[in-house]
Amino acid sequence: MGELTLSLLFFALILLACVAAGRLSGKAGVPALLLFLVLGMLCGVDGPLGLDFSDYALAERACSVALIFIMFYGGFGTRWEAARPIAGRAVLLSTVGVAATALLTAGFCRFCLGMTLGESFLTGAVISSTDAASVFSILRAKKLGLKENTASLLELESGSNDPCSYLMTVVGLTLLGVGAGETALAVTVIRQVAFGLLLGPLVAAAAIFLLKKLDFSESGMDIVFVFAVAVLAYALPTAMGGNGYLGTYLAGLLMGNAAIPRKTALVPFFDGVTGLAQMALFFLLGLLATPSELPAVLPAALGVTLFLTFVSRPVAVFVLLKPFHCSTRQCLLVAWAGLRGAASIVFAVMAVVSGAEVGHDLFHMVFCVCLFSVALQGSLLPRVAQRLEMTDTEESLRRTFTDYQDERLLHLTRLEIGPEHPWRGRRLAECPLPMDGLVVMIRRGEENVIPGGETVLLEGDLLVLSTPVYQEKEMGLALRELPVGRGSPWVGKAIRELDIPKETLIVLVRRSDGTAVVPKGGTILCSGDTLVVTESGT
Repeated sequence: MGELTLSLLFFALILLACVAAGRLSGKAGVPALLLFLVLGMLCGVDGPLGLDFSDYALAERACSVALIFIMFYGGFGTRWEAARPIAGRAVLLSTVGVAATALLTAGFCRFCLGMTLGESFLTGAVISSTDAASVFSILRAKKLGLKENTASLLELESGSNDPCSYLMTVVGLTLLGVGAGETALAVTVIRQVAFGLLLGPLVAAAAIFLLKKLDFSESGMDIVFVFAVAVLAYALPTAMGGNGYLGTYLAGLLMGNAAIPRKTALVPFFDGVTGLAQMALFFLLGLLATPSELPAVLPAALGVTLFLTFVSRPVAVFVLLKPFHCSTRQCLLVAWAGLRGAASIVFAVMAVVSGAEVGHDLFHMVFCVCLFSVALQGSLLPRVAQRLEMTDTEESLRRTFTDYQDERLLHLTRLEIGPEHPWRGRRLAECPLPMDGLVVMIRRGEENVIPGGETVLLEGDLLVLSTPVYQEKEMGLALRELPVGRGSPWVGKAIRELDIPKETLIVLVRRSDGTAVVPKGGTILCSGDTLVVTESGT
């Protein structure tokens, strides 16, 4: 058996083991990502397999790539409508909160652990962010809904605070003589923030424009296109000296909340990509660790973990959230949910690769801090939420109609009651709705009306109808497209005037600007239109 075959066999077995660990984690009450770390350690130099992997540079590159997709999809999956009410406090936590946590932890390292000023700052910087993957793998596994919009707060904060932690890590390395030098520190910070804030949204805006204008759907190239956009949103700011993680997160946030075609096809793809990235990242970091070196850093790591958990994180949370009149229960839960994870370990690997002179084993110390955090805080998070009476079985159900339509659970139709509509002035119970149809909402002026059988429909009402989703396999209905070119005899004619076979029906007119028109007899066709038609017998 060749070396390549053996490598592929090992890779496949590790992935299967990670999948099995993820399935078992829910039953065991242990976060799945912790099991991925442990699995990596078991395969490592001190484990039964004894694989000697100590290439920090290779690990740093591989983990950075994994973080790109985790960060992008963290933004892509954030519902801005749900996050909007808490966006201000979430941004404060992900910026000022990260900085405060880093500085307080640096003070502990300086005065209690005897580190130098530069070493203390770097240590505080690399472990200052919380881990979105850890937090939400636990919430999803336990099916926890949280009161007071806390889930959205945690999602936006933990998904967006890695860029700030990365920036502070760059500053810490500069203070230790790695990189631009102290005189250029201000320039480094400005470039990191400016290029990340500017180029990420620019890449997203261009991608959204192209997705709407070009048809990628036939061969699934839209998925490849968005995949490339995620990488570009990181690489472009990074090449300019900016914060690539900030760029890719903002690109994901903008694209995830834009009306782009076939968005529902992107969700399962990136679910799989980020799941694979998390497995690979945590396994690789576990493989890189040397368990026999952990006892030497355990006392310092335990001290930092306790200080982070009970001092620096709670202080930052309470100082920033209390002015927003957040309850004490919510502040305590947000403080406890500040799990450290993969990003912190990756930033520690970056510090090792940079060649910075650090007087302690930074990688293994941060590795232990993250182990303690995920194992203790992560395992106890559901119980803490319950003890604080912050769990809410109804919170996870508060979703928009569009959420369910995107998942193909229902189909929604908009119907306007005009002056000549036969339903105007009639009770809803008297209207001939489809047997499986239901009016789920009536928009009357600025008011939403919950419909009932006795509700009288008025002129100007907008009805939202729900009907079962059509499935291709049910009828095998085929559609084809007929372009209306510039010289077509159909240009300028109404649909009723067209000479088309009786067995052909035009079901949609797609304009050249991407808009769709439901065809009627008087619909005038324009140059560049595309007719979507169906025919009997197809």
